[in-house]
Amino acid sequence: MVPCCPRALLLPLLLLLACPASRASQNCLNKQQLLTAIRQLQQVLKGQETRFAEGFRSMKSQLAALHHSVARAGPDSPPVSCPALNAPPDGRKFGSKYLVDHEVHFTCNPGFRLVGPSSMVCLPNGTWRGEQPHCRDVDECVSPQLVCPRGTMCINTGGGFQCVSPECPEGSSNVSYVKTSPFQCERNPCPMDSRPCRHLPKTISFHYLSLPSNLKTPITLFRMATASAPGRPGPNSLRFGIVGGNSRGHFVMQRSDRQTGELILVQTLEGPQTLEVDVDMSEYLDRSFQANHVSKVTIFVSPYDF
Repeated sequence: MVPCCPRALLLPLLLLLACPASRASQNCLNKQQLLTAIRQLQQVLKGQETRFAEGFRSMKSQLAALHHSVARAGPDSPPVSCPALNAPPDGRKFGSKYLVDHEVHFTCNPGFRLVGPSSMVCLPNGTWRGEQPHCRDVDECVSPQLVCPRGTMCINTGGGFQCVSPECPEGSSNVSYVKTSPFQCERNPCPMDSRPCRHLPKTISFHYLSLPSNLKTPITLFRMATASAPGRPGPNSLRFGIVGGNSRGHFVMQRSDRQTGELILVQTLEGPQTLEVDVDMSEYLDRSFQANHVSKVTIFVSPYDF
């Protein structure tokens, strides 16, 4: 606001300096004295007006400089943000804004537990507070609570578990099997004159594998090898093959060295599903058949990629 004109303030003073009616005439200024006082006040007023003008010019100059500086400044800096975060394997992420003070939350799929913080906050320096968590499979088979019926065994799988009960084949008049371990059966000795008995598997073993969905192929899943008893000559020839199951061409069996065969997954599997493949290893000594062994491989394909 512009201050009130100084003349409006000085006029009453001049009237007082002139001879007011309430005072005696001998106390009044004469004409010359009054003109001198008026000229002095005019000089004072002129000086005040000059200083006001200089102040206004300085303010206008400063505003012009500020306007020029702002106009030449670059564009506004973008808001600070943090790097994008992905959901952990076998888990989920909640939150898609990565600006300062925004939070992102994490959970795991059923059968997995979260390792690390359940949420992360974007800091003003463009980094996340804390390390990104991951999901770890829960091994239900080590739980103190009974998860499988009595007489069955628990097999941990990705995001769950399976209850299995491997059983030996039913015997016949000349052939019978006995369970030598929870996962292996052995054929009782055959009668001397029973050639068909000797061509049945000497041992049957059970194997359980857990795989994630969409596993990159080809990949070796299982190996079979022979072992000779001390002091007894071992076979000098082995043959490997797939003899049963519901694999539908997902696997091949091939030799990796003279004594070892490998079961190889050649087609991608998507879960959840269960596949069975029976692998045979036949032993020969000087081209004479000695025995064969069967490994029954059950594969549990998880619904999750991990």
